[in-house]
Parts: sequence; structure tokens; C-alpha cells
Amino acid sequence: MMGGSSRRVALIVAVAWFMQNLDTTIINTSLPQMAHTFGVDVVSVNIGITAYIVAGAAFIPLGGWLSDRYGAKPVFATAIVVFGLASIGCAACTELWQLVLARVVQGVGGALMMPVGRIIVLRNAGKEDLLRATALITWPGLIAPVIAPVVGGALTTWFGWQWIFLLNAPLTLIGTVLVLAYVPNQREPHPKPLDRTGTVLVVTALSLTIYGLSELAQPSALGLDLALLAVGCAVGAVAVWWFRRSAHPLVGLRPLRVPTFAATTLYGGNLQRLAISATPFLIPLMLQEAWRLNPLEAGQIVLVYFLGNLVIKVITTPLLRRFGFRTVLAVNGVAVALSIGAWALLDVRTGIVVVGAVAFVAGATRSIEFTGTNTLTFADIEPEDRASASTFFSMMQQISTALGVAAAAIVLQAAHGTSAAPLTQSDFALAFVVTGAVALLGAVLMLRLRRDAGQEVTGHRPRGSGEAVTH
Repeated sequence: MMGGSSRRVALIVAVAWFMQNLDTTIINTSLPQMAHTFGVDVVSVNIGITAYIVAGAAFIPLGGWLSDRYGAKPVFATAIVVFGLASIGCAACTELWQLVLARVVQGVGGALMMPVGRIIVLRNAGKEDLLRATALITWPGLIAPVIAPVVGGALTTWFGWQWIFLLNAPLTLIGTVLVLAYVPNQREPHPKPLDRTGTVLVVTALSLTIYGLSELAQPSALGLDLALLAVGCAVGAVAVWWFRRSAHPLVGLRPLRVPTFAATTLYGGNLQRLAISATPFLIPLMLQEAWRLNPLEAGQIVLVYFLGNLVIKVITTPLLRRFGFRTVLAVNGVAVALSIGAWALLDVRTGIVVVGAVAFVAGATRSIEFTGTNTLTFADIEPEDRASASTFFSMMQQISTALGVAAAAIVLQAAHGTSAAPLTQSDFALAFVVTGAVALLGAVLMLRLRRDAGQEVTGHRPRGSGEAVTH
């Protein structure tokens, strides 16, 4: 059993992550209404999502350094306050550019919350408690998306989309009080110096790359967008070169030598996360744009998606213990791909029972994949590398989420063309097929894992001698 102090700290971190996950998901049901307020087409509002994620990805690496330098407690509490104040700023926006700026600030707050919160939990949990601690901080992240579609749909329908952001105000107050009262102020006695060059390279590379990719959904400045994307990728390559040679890199790359960490952050797990992240963007948009449902009706269907996400959680740990990470992540990854692709076969005439079943299965497979990859990521990481591993993983989470939303928007735009008419079912069908194909590739890559990958965490012992699959 986890100690009382470790459990309490994990639950407090989970409160902050609940607020963050609620905000990330709740905006999806309000995109058409926000587009109407700002006088833009609905695909353009995806910049409000990607701006938040870009800021998060760019500033996540600073979270680990700030935590070591000033202590996890004050940094975590400050991040929550910044996130809450920026949420209020989002609600006051009347133009799209204002929303983008407010979401950038909100993303910075969220960027500090993610790695610092995970560092706090990892430092307070032993290796034998890692699976339980991960489950505790994952549960609220699963509950938030369950209630977000209906809450967001109801608030948008009855009061206006601004209230999806104002909802964060009381949560900010509660989270800040709990952190100041109960979270220990852990810090490194001899923090490493700030890698200023690495900071500039990371912020520049991620900002240009993800922004350029997200803007590709708007073909009006294709040359400029491709140039931004190319420069961002080039700066990213320089950043990797720098981190491999710096004495005190902002982003430590040593955890990438661990096969399980590389699998969940660079290839298989990253592709799965990219595909899964595109789905909550596509589903409510399809339900409102192609099926002509109102935000509340769309939210009720998306609720079933995230309900599957939550309900299946109780059997995820037993599944991992029984079959091991490799089998679960590969087989369930195929199920993820099929459940995403199944949305391409639905339309407004499909029976509600069938729609609900597809939504539930898609949510359930999402939950299993996320829990499995999130746990396996740190299964073989040594304590001295957990901070850098947490920072890198959090950064890659944001990047894959941004890429998922941006890629989905690009496919929608490419399928729809330059027509001023609303998006059609065939536009969304193509987007779901492409997204499902990405998820399938991620599942296949999971087969590169050893059969006994992460067995110290799950206790799973493969049949036979546990021979490895060649990496």
C-alpha cells in the first residue's frame, strides 16, 4: 500500500491535472460558437488549441529547472495561479488573436504544472508504488474529459462559451490552497545552471514547427507556413546537437537510452498519442458541423466516449499484470486504430446505439493505451534520471497532441478544399481514416518491445525464458 503522505500528494497533483484536462477537453465542444464570435471559419479556431499546446511544449523544459532551483512547491502553486488567471483572460476575449495570446499564457502555466507535478509524485513514490501513484494521478485526468463534453455543451448552449474558461476560477483557488498546505517543498541542494542556449533553441524550434504545421490548415500563405516549418525543424536538429554536447542541457537526452522510454516517447507511443489526441478534436466538430447537432447534444455523445475512457480504467492494471506491456500496448493499439477508423463509417442516420458503442470502445481503448504508455515510460528509469525523463515525456506529450490536432485540421482542409460550404461527412471520414492509420503504425511499432518490458512494475512474467524481441 502507498504511504498516506505519498497518496495525499498524488491526489493534490491530480486536482491540478483535473483542471488542466478539463480545460483541454471542454473547448472542443465550443469551437463552432467561438468561431461565430470571432467571425472566422471553424477550422481556424484550431489555433486556439495549438497556441496553448505550443506554449506548453516550449516551456515544459523550464519546469524541471525551476523546480530544482526554487523548489517544487512554489513553482507548482505559481503555475496553477497563472493558469487560472489566463483562463479568466480567455473568457474576456472578443477576437481570435486575443484568444491566442491568452491561451499562450495559459499554456505556460500548464507547462509548469505537468512536469513539476509529475516530479513531485515520482519523488514521493518508491518504485513499488509507481503503478499505484500513476493510477491516482491518471484517474482525475480521465474523469475531467468525461464531464467536460456535457458541462461544456451545457455552458455553451445556455450561457455562452466564455463560461468554459470561467469554470477554472474556483478550481484554481482550491488547488492553490491544497498545494500550499500539504505539498512538501523539495528542491535540489545544488541545482544545475540554466541552459540559456538550449532554452532559446527549444522555444524557437517548437514554436515555429508547431505553429507552421497548424497554419498549413489555412492555405492562404502556404509558402510562409512551409518556410516556418522547415526553419523550426532545422533549429530542432541544432537543439538536439546542443543537448548531446552541453554539460548541463535543459533537456536531458540520457533517458532515451532506455528502450522502454524511447518506445513510449519517440515512436510507437508517440504515434498512438498523436492519433488519439486528434479524436476529441474531430468528433465534436463532426457532430456539430456535419450532423448539425447543438453543443449539448454533441457533448452527450462525446460523454460516452470519455465514459468508456473512465470505466475501463478498473481493469487496466490487471490486464497489464496478466499480459504485460508489450502484448497489451500492441493488441490494444490495433483496437485503438480500428475504433478511430470506425467513425468514418458513421453518419447522422446511424442508430444512436451503434454510435454509442463506437464511442465507448474508442474511449476504452484510449484509456488502456494511455495508462500503459504513461506507466511504462518510467518503469526502467533510474531515480536520478526521473526529473529529466519527466520533462522530456511531458514535452513530447504536448508535441504529439499539437501535431494530432494540426494534422487533423490539415486533412479536413485538404478534403474540403476552398469551398465556403460547411464541412461534410466525407471530409471527416477521410480525417478519421488517416488518423486510424497513424494509430495502427504506432501499434505495430510497439512489437519492438521486449516481451518482459516493464515486468518490475507489473510483476508480469512471460511464458518461457522471457526471450527478447530484437530492437
